[in-house]
Amino acid sequence: MNPADVRGLEDGKLETREEHLRQLLARAGDGDISAKEALRVLVRDYPAYHRSLYGRALNRAAVFGDETLEAPLLASLADTRYNCQAWAAKGCAALGFRAAVPGLVALLDHSQDIAREQAVIALGIVGGESVVPALAPLLRDSIVGTRERAAEALGAIGGDAALAALWAEFEHRRYFRIGYIASALARFAPDVLPRLCAAADSKDPDQRYWAAVALGSTGDERAVATLERLMADDRGTTVFDGMVSVAAKKGLRTLRRIQAAIAARENLSTDHPGA
Repeated sequence: MNPADVRGLEDGKLETREEHLRQLLARAGDGDISAKEALRVLVRDYPAYHRSLYGRALNRAAVFGDETLEAPLLASLADTRYNCQAWAAKGCAALGFRAAVPGLVALLDHSQDIAREQAVIALGIVGGESVVPALAPLLRDSIVGTRERAAEALGAIGGDAALAALWAEFEHRRYFRIGYIASALARFAPDVLPRLCAAADSKDPDQRYWAAVALGSTGDERAVATLERLMADDRGTTVFDGMVSVAAKKGLRTLRRIQAAIAARENLSTDHPGA
């Protein structure tokens, strides 16, 4: 490693150091070994560096990170004095450090929204089914961003417990607009399709509306008949003045876009094996 790469993170005005960091990240992205090691030094010895540099570096942790950063990232995850726990969470997620799970769960009670949000996102990546009981209550959080991130995390984790938590919010919603629940439920296709199709026959127009949104997001051909029926025949209106027929029409468009994207990827793989 070139010592000048590290010194550039230590010396001079903050703006100069931030520019040096930007250059290091660019070089690391091009495979520069010295730049990668300098960035790892920044993360390993984080208390010696400005928080701005640390946070900016961890936004790109996948570019330079390796297993040697696990211990310092776990330390930073619990370091309230340095106060960069959100970025430590982001780094742990980017590098797949499952040992971070207890620290990430602890962050769910953090006073800073950004720390909580990054903990939820990270748990969706490295948490596994054991963290579902910690994430499920966040579907009822007063902050919409937290609810959205929790739904995304549960959808990514999958499994019966995650599906049960999302379905409970779908059936007994506490908030009017639950597109994030519908999107997360779509990730459980094809198993969830019969339940969504049954919900599309509910007496509750809000439930039919969100069932249409979820069915469209599955991209599954088996949802087409239900969506076409809702589009043609359902004149229900939600509490927020949304029309079920319109949701079904948009859902059908979404479904076709997903199918087209899948077909394009499959064609690319066939034409360019290994691409």
